[in-house]
Amino acid sequence: MIYSKLYGAGVALTTPFHKYGTVDFTSLGNLIEHVINGGIDYIVALGTTSEAATLTEDERQAVINFIIENVNKRVPIVVGIGGNNTQSIVETIKHCDFEGIDAILSVTPYYNKPNQKGLYYHYKTLSSISTLPIILYNVPSRTCVNMDAETTLKLANELDNIIGIKEASGNMIQVMNIIKNKPEDFLVISGDDPLTDSIVALGGAGVISVTANAYPAEFHRLVEAGLKKDFEEAHKINNSLLEFMEAIFEDGNPSGIKAALSVMGLMKNNLRLPLVKVNVPTFNKIKTFVDEYTSPLK
Repeated sequence: MIYSKLYGAGVALTTPFHKYGTVDFTSLGNLIEHVINGGIDYIVALGTTSEAATLTEDERQAVINFIIENVNKRVPIVVGIGGNNTQSIVETIKHCDFEGIDAILSVTPYYNKPNQKGLYYHYKTLSSISTLPIILYNVPSRTCVNMDAETTLKLANELDNIIGIKEASGNMIQVMNIIKNKPEDFLVISGDDPLTDSIVALGGAGVISVTANAYPAEFHRLVEAGLKKDFEEAHKINNSLLEFMEAIFEDGNPSGIKAALSVMGLMKNNLRLPLVKVNVPTFNKIKTFVDEYTSPLK
């Protein structure tokens, strides 16, 4: 059966911080309401955009508990659980309380640079012990390893609880090969905001978006239009946000989206080292866009 609850526009939720680095739960609550009221289809917690790598174990648990409580089953929740130590991830999954969580998003192991066989057995091991469905996450710009279409399709065909992939390789031929040869119920989810329009048009299931933190209604409508094959509408929305999508990734993620959210009054522009605020020219570019943007939504 197609895992239909994860079709559409997901948002890779940011983590707001106070000036001195503690988690700003008030702003996190406001952000949750902003994206849900904007029509977002599901929330991804503790992904890359959340700065999960710099959160302590206690902070990660507090953030996920807060998200579960405040979402209150209004939309599905996917939680990021990944790393470069397979056994450590196994232990994390075994001991997690997944009440209120619908799926796991798990990034390919980074730094170790496993080959395709290593990637296959890594995910096969996670699949064997997980009680939740797993979404693969391929982002070679961060991990220094690309999971090729053959490996993705082997996992998709052999393991029932691997239900999809967030594809952020930027390689459209690879994406097309996955979509062409995947099982019917396997979700191919865009991990590159500017390519969402194209990936959905090719048969993708939607996006896990950074931009949707700021513009959830637009991204929801973009994906909805694409899934309904209203490509003219999808193109129009995509084009209206293209300048913004380029700007927020110019100095890295989540630095760019946090700059935008600070301009919108949704949170303070604070990050944890080693991340820092975007450069002044980039900030000004983002601010100008936010101040002048006219949504094409009817």
